[in-house]
Amino acid sequence: MTMLEIAGASSRKAKLRRAMLPYLYLIPAFLVMTVITFYPLFYQVIVSFTDFQTKDLRFGLASPELNFIGLQNYIDILTGGLPVQNFEFFRVLTYNFWWAITNVMVHVPAGVLIAVLLNVQGLWLKRIYRAVYILPVVVPPLVVATVWRNIFDEQYGAMNQFISTVAMWFGAVDPVRIRWLTEYTPPIPWLLPNGPLPLAYYAMMIANFWLGWPFMTVVATGALQSIPKDLYEAAAIDGASDSQQFWNITVPLLRPAMIPAAVYGFTMSFNLFAFVFFMTGGGPARSTEILVTFAYDLVRNLRLFGVAAAFSVFIFFVSLTVFLITNRITKATQSYSEA
Repeated sequence: MTMLEIAGASSRKAKLRRAMLPYLYLIPAFLVMTVITFYPLFYQVIVSFTDFQTKDLRFGLASPELNFIGLQNYIDILTGGLPVQNFEFFRVLTYNFWWAITNVMVHVPAGVLIAVLLNVQGLWLKRIYRAVYILPVVVPPLVVATVWRNIFDEQYGAMNQFISTVAMWFGAVDPVRIRWLTEYTPPIPWLLPNGPLPLAYYAMMIANFWLGWPFMTVVATGALQSIPKDLYEAAAIDGASDSQQFWNITVPLLRPAMIPAAVYGFTMSFNLFAFVFFMTGGGPARSTEILVTFAYDLVRNLRLFGVAAAFSVFIFFVSLTVFLITNRITKATQSYSEA
C-alpha cells in the first residue's frame, strides 16, 4: 500500500469519526428517552388493543385473563359505548379546543399589553412590578386551583362576598349566592352549540387568566428589550404616532417570540390536567371535562386501563395534529432570519 493510499484511508476514518461523533453524544439521551418515553408509549398502544383491567395488573401483558379485542376500545370511545354517563367524545373534544383557544385569546393580548406598559420609559418601580407579576408562574397549578375553588365557593367565597358588597351599595339586602362551580344552566346557551358552557367555565377562565398572562408578559418583555430604540426614534422623527409605532414596529417584531409562546400556551391549556381536575373535577355533569381528565377518570374510578390507553392515543394524535397545523400556519419553529 502506497503512502497516498494510507493517507486516503486515514482521512476517510477521520471523516467517519467526525460524522459519528454527534450520534455518540446523542446515545445517552436516546437511552433515557427510550426508558421514560418510548417504552411507555409503545406499551400503552399495545394495552389500548386489550381489555386490560385491575385483574391484569399483576402479570401485565402476560396475564392469562387478558384478551386482545382489536379496535373495540377506539370504537366505544367514538360511538359513546363506554359505561359512563354524560360522555360524548366529540363534545369533550370541542370543549377542549374551545377552552384552549379562548385562554390563548386572552392571555397573549393581555401579556403583550402589560409588557408594553411596563416598558414605558420613566415608569417607577418597574422591576418590582415585573417580579410581582411573575409570581403566578411559579405557583403550582394544584395550589392555584384550590385557592380559586375557595374563592368561587357558593357560601363563603370571596367572589360572592365582593359582589354582595357591591350590590349593597345599590340597596340590595340579601347576600349573593351564585353557584359558580355547580350551576349547570349555561348563561349564554348559543356560545358552544354542541355542549353547554356553565358558570364553572367562566370561573375557570378567570382563574386561568390570572395564572396564564404573566408567562406571556415575560416572553413579551424579553422580546421588547431586543427591539432597537433607534427604530422608534426614526419613526418619531418621521411623524409616526404612538399607536402607529406600536402596530408597525412593536407588533411585527414581537411576532417571532409571541407566536411560539401562543402555541406553547395552547398546548399547556389543552392538557391542563391539575388545574381542571382540582378546581371543578370536570363538573358539573362533566360539562368542563377535558380529554386528559376524562382519561384519568377512566383509570381512577372505572379501572378501565385498556380504554384509558386508547383514549390517551387519541389525545396524542389530536395534540400532534394541532401542533403540526399551527406550526405550519404560524411557522412557530422557523428561525427569525427565515421568517
